[in-house]
Amino acid sequence: MKTVPFGHTDTQVPSIIAGMMRIAGSSDEQIRELYRTAREAGIDFFDHADLYGFNHPGGGTHLCERRFAEALQLSSSEREQVTLQTKTGIIADPWGYDQSYDHIVNSAEESLKALNTDYLDVLLLHRPDALVEPEEVARAFDHLESSGKVRAFGVSNHTPRQIDLLKTAVTQPIVANQVQLSLTHAAIIAQGLTSNMTGFEGSITRDGGGIVDYARINKITLQAWSPFQKGFQDGVFFDSPDYAELNEELARLADKYQVTPIAIASAWITRHPAGIQVVLGTTKPQRVTDAAAGSEIPLTRGEWYGLVQAAGHNVP
Repeated sequence: MKTVPFGHTDTQVPSIIAGMMRIAGSSDEQIRELYRTAREAGIDFFDHADLYGFNHPGGGTHLCERRFAEALQLSSSEREQVTLQTKTGIIADPWGYDQSYDHIVNSAEESLKALNTDYLDVLLLHRPDALVEPEEVARAFDHLESSGKVRAFGVSNHTPRQIDLLKTAVTQPIVANQVQLSLTHAAIIAQGLTSNMTGFEGSITRDGGGIVDYARINKITLQAWSPFQKGFQDGVFFDSPDYAELNEELARLADKYQVTPIAIASAWITRHPAGIQVVLGTTKPQRVTDAAAGSEIPLTRGEWYGLVQAAGHNVP
């Protein structure tokens, strides 16, 4: 498993993360098998959120965190071997966002209980809060850090300017920004290729423009969620008639490297020099194994750009 630097730290983390957002309905044994498969593939980084499981029948906030802990019953020594990351800031009822001191601290403490752990390795702000007060966030981060409850902090789905706003008060380094990225949902990468080209949709700089370059300059690790989705919550691109050319190229490269197409789609992300982590959302152990196989595939520049073009992006 290829590793990448985590934020500003000297810590190396796997380029593939196991996301736990869909385990609410899994049995203890299914969760254990998923965990074992991830560990065998070299994945020791597990992603959670207080929200995950909220819409499961009979569920609620922190449900997936609780299921993870109940099924695994990690010993203290095994807990030290893994990275547990969770997120906070989304309110399910009524839907909205809350990055106040009280909400951040209370949610983190509930995550500690749900995960049955004394500390969180990483806490991310799940989505931007338009009503955010950076001083409130800073006060919450200071408390959680000084009390030993959280070791590192980051964000998710934040633009460079939203991170800059937080940094007017937050003193802890922002180690990660979890953003949506896949071959077909790749505006944060493809937009830069079409810059300065009048008449192309990609030439328009939007609020998230420059997010990859910003992360590299500021030593923030990007984490790619929904790495195989066509767009926003509209299915995967594998075998989709909407992306026939892309699937042909994925199949060709999979045959060349003796892996599955999911490994090539993962490799397209991990090949990027920004050191982006792929966040898997599957509950199927075989897909974890297949995706992890892409971690170290050395796609050539020609193959990497060929996938960009096959996905329908402009490469002028």
